[in-house]
Amino acid sequence: MYCCRKVTDDLFWVGANDRKLARFEGVYAVPRGMAYNSYLLMDEKTVLFDTADAAVAERFFENIAHVLGDRPLDYVVVHHMEPDHSATLGALLLRHPGAQIICNAKTAGLIRQFGLPAAADGAMIVKEGETFSTGKHTLSFINAPMVHWPEVMMTYETAEGILFSADAFGSFGALDGALFADEVDFDRDHLDEARRYYANIVGKYGPQVQNVLKKAAALDIRMLCPLHGFVWRSDIAKILEKYSLWSSYTPEEKGVVIATGSVYGHTDNAAEILSCMLREAGVRTVMYDLASVPAADVVAAVFRYSHLVVASATTNNGLFVKTEDFLHDLTAHNIQNRTVGIIENGSWAPVAGKLIRERLAGCKNMQVLESGVTIKSALGDAQRAELEALAAALKESME
Repeated sequence: MYCCRKVTDDLFWVGANDRKLARFEGVYAVPRGMAYNSYLLMDEKTVLFDTADAAVAERFFENIAHVLGDRPLDYVVVHHMEPDHSATLGALLLRHPGAQIICNAKTAGLIRQFGLPAAADGAMIVKEGETFSTGKHTLSFINAPMVHWPEVMMTYETAEGILFSADAFGSFGALDGALFADEVDFDRDHLDEARRYYANIVGKYGPQVQNVLKKAAALDIRMLCPLHGFVWRSDIAKILEKYSLWSSYTPEEKGVVIATGSVYGHTDNAAEILSCMLREAGVRTVMYDLASVPAADVVAAVFRYSHLVVASATTNNGLFVKTEDFLHDLTAHNIQNRTVGIIENGSWAPVAGKLIRERLAGCKNMQVLESGVTIKSALGDAQRAELEALAAALKESME
């Protein structure tokens, strides 16, 4: 049975939710599931904006059939060829053989690679700035390369100021009946998932997102329709501001993320003492055990806060494996503009501190504090003094 929602008088959400999905892209835990958004414009010409993941195909096709009724589907705009948005494209074209794809040249190449050469050959190829009239509505096309694939484009509907934004401005989580961000307490219940989505899916491509934000600033955007998460029809400046901060690697707030890679608990003990010292000094802290918390969650926290402390044991003359995994993820997502403190442990040859510095060396504008802490096996009185010095240096760097 269909489950649709009206977005505007002529525009309908025909997407679907997958609440059985455990890990998005096989990596990112999605305890609230995932939404796959697709939108159908009912004008003189009917236009579908993107398809959906194969896991939700049945509901997706029911929704399209309900909204179309006895009308044909005329066009399909393909903004992004990642399979969570294109896996049902071939099946859609079998159901609606008269529908023509609208896409850019790079997308057409990917459509061929995904096994639909005839559809690509018959596509209407559009360039940035070109327009297309559906009747009452005019569509203008905007290239958004590497947000987060090279072919990505967006569509701006000029009459109602709707930006179909592909993967930008999305979020993890199914929609649970609410379609619009103003139908929920977004800051309380969903901002963390929007940040985690951005940091891990798009975060590497900050400069490219900045380019798209510059294009968006020239538009009268009255509604944002992303491919995941909520539709924005009010307070749009709020999510645009968050994207401006995240994509420029600017911390949202002052605070210290303390990420610990501890084998027997001694490194974790030092990190906890440091956290207590910072709290007593009025500094906000959040702690993560890298052995039990997914690196993606910690990466998202680092995008939020201004400071990072990496506390790690030395194992096999290298970094504790979960510390290594975290730093790989963090640097792969192009983190910048943070102040970092280091706590290292090693019973006879502590090298974790040196290796942490090496891993962060390729990141831009990362200030690694000189006041580090070295532990040999377990904390002693001398290390408590070093922790006090590190806490003082972290607080001072915030002032």
